[in-house]
Amino acid sequence: MATLDSATVYRLRPGWRLQWEQAQGRHVLLYPEGMVQLNDSAGAILNQLDGQRDVASLVANLQAQFPDAPAAAIEQDVHEFLLDAARQGWIQHD
Repeated sequence: MATLDSATVYRLRPGWRLQWEQAQGRHVLLYPEGMVQLNDSAGAILNQLDGQRDVASLVANLQAQFPDAPAAAIEQDVHEFLLDAARQGWIQHD
C-alpha cells in the first residue's frame, strides 16, 4: 500500500472546484467535463484542502471537527482518501 507524507500540501487540480449543491444536499466536485458527487466524508476532507494546510493539519482539523470519532480512524480515512483522490487526478501537490 502506498504511504502518504504528513507534511505534503494538497490542493484541487487546476480547473476543478468543490461546491455545495443544495438541491442534492451534498458537496460535488466540478470539472470541465462533468461532476463527481461526494459523500459526506469526501466533502469534509476536500473542504480542508486550501493549498496551505499539510496532511497533518488537515487530519487535526477533522479530528477537532469530529471529536467522537476515533482519531486513528480519521487519520486512516484521510490518508486512504487522499491517495485515492490523487490516483484519480482530483488533487495534486507540489
